[in-house]
Amino acid sequence: MDDLKRCPWCESDQLYVQYHDQEWGVPEYDNQKMFAMLILEGAQAGLNWITILRKREAYWTAFDQFDPEKIALYDDAKIAELLQNPDIVRNRLKVQSTIKNAQAYLRTMEEHGSFSDFLWQFVDGRPIQNSWRTMEELPAQTDVSQTMSKTLKKCGFNFVGPTIMYAFMQAIGMVNDHLIDCFRHDSCRNGDIG
Repeated sequence: MDDLKRCPWCESDQLYVQYHDQEWGVPEYDNQKMFAMLILEGAQAGLNWITILRKREAYWTAFDQFDPEKIALYDDAKIAELLQNPDIVRNRLKVQSTIKNAQAYLRTMEEHGSFSDFLWQFVDGRPIQNSWRTMEELPAQTDVSQTMSKTLKKCGFNFVGPTIMYAFMQAIGMVNDHLIDCFRHDSCRNGDIG
C-alpha cells in the first residue's frame, strides 16, 4: 500500500481503498448509476458497506444491470429466484423494495425528466463541501437528507430513510465528506476527480 493519507474507514481492505480513492465523494449525474447506488445503499441497511461492495458486481448481474424498466416488471417467480441467489443480500423486503423503487424511479423520470436533476436539486446542483477533521464529526443524517428522504417516500420509494440518504449523498458526491487531511478532500472539492 502507498503512503497516502485516507479517511480511516477504508484502510482495512483493498476493495474499500479502491472505492474510496476512485468513487466515494465523486459527483455522479448518470440516472441509472444513481438509481443503482440508491438500491445498493438500501440493501446496505443494517449491514457494513463492505458487504455490499463485495456483492456489487453480483447485484448488477442479478438485477439486469439495474435496468429500472425490467426491474419494475419483476414477478413472484423472479423474487423467488433472487431470494435463492447467495451472491446478493437475500432479504425479501429489500428485494421487494428494489421493485417498488424501480416503479417509483420510472414515475419520477416521467414527471421530472431526469432522476439526477430531481435529486441534485436538494443541494442546488452542486456538492456540499465539508471540512471535517475527525470521523466523529461526520453526521449520520442532515436536514437535507431528511428532506430528501421525505420527498422520496412521498414519491413511493422505500428504504430511503434519512441515514440511508445521507450515505447515498456521500457516495454519489452530493456531499464531500472526505476528512480534510485525506488526499481526496481537495481533489473532490476542486472538481479534479480523475
